[in-house]
Amino acid sequence: MFLGDLPRIRLAHLPTPLEEARKLSKVLGGPRIWLKRDDLTGLALGGNKARKLELLLADAQAQGCDVVLTVGAIQSNHARLTASACARLGMQAVLVLGGEAGEEAQGNLLLDRLFGAELRIVDTSEDYILDGVLEDTAREYARRGHRPYVIPRGGSNALGAAAYLAAFGEFVEQCNGLGIRPTAIVHATSSGGTQAGLLCGALLCGSSTQVVGISAGPPRDRCVQRVVGIAQELAGRLRLALRVHPDDVIVYDEFTGPGYAIPSAEGVRAIHLLARTEGVLLDPVYTGKAMAGLVGLCEQGRFGPHDTVVFWHTGGQPALFAYARDLEAG
Repeated sequence: MFLGDLPRIRLAHLPTPLEEARKLSKVLGGPRIWLKRDDLTGLALGGNKARKLELLLADAQAQGCDVVLTVGAIQSNHARLTASACARLGMQAVLVLGGEAGEEAQGNLLLDRLFGAELRIVDTSEDYILDGVLEDTAREYARRGHRPYVIPRGGSNALGAAAYLAAFGEFVEQCNGLGIRPTAIVHATSSGGTQAGLLCGALLCGSSTQVVGISAGPPRDRCVQRVVGIAQELAGRLRLALRVHPDDVIVYDEFTGPGYAIPSAEGVRAIHLLARTEGVLLDPVYTGKAMAGLVGLCEQGRFGPHDTVVFWHTGGQPALFAYARDLEAG
């Protein structure tokens, strides 16, 4: 849907399930809650980035590139999935990761190494430093005779967002088949590509379903700016008669806790809640905070018994093992 002739490589198991969370709905006293299971996309333990990589790596191959570089935090889900996809396609993955590696590799970092990615670990959380290292590394590979392909943080550009434009069409078909009309989609947002794609899909379909982002760390204004910028880039790339205004973008940033990649008490409680009601795992960086946001919005009366809300599960479970102490303490 909407993708035209964009090249695409099949990496994900699609469509992902749309499942009702009856016990969770009962515990929260309404609304009727469904889970869109993009944690089950299949590639390297799943996650939303698998959809994006289908388009991004197809573009890399079309350009004749042999090295794929990207950037993220030390427990980046996007980096893990990029490493896996490159291994499958016979391309070298180079990951610029910000943070401390620690004495023992855990979670996504362990998987990055298993997939054979080259790691450039930089002890910083500053985006401009990491982006500089990414650019320098790409130039280094070009000097060595390679053709590098650089993917931005989270795969969040027009191509990455296009994958979620298509995903919204998949979602609409599932909702029609189930006979449901969701009030809102709630999901974790940070780099903005997933929200931009879903929002563009909703606008193009004339859907009344709101796309609600729960920030995993950045302030609301920064998230909105990212989503609008990527949406405009997407509309230009696909020649869509569409303009996204900042007022179209719904983001809540009061559920982030101490900061990005730092577990929050509410997020840890949300992880326990979904595990014990539905047997579904979340992560402490993204989806745990997003679920904390959904719980909080229900408690505030933002969603009530007459609403149907879809929690779009973007994955990230491998990071659980790197935060064992925080989860046990919760």
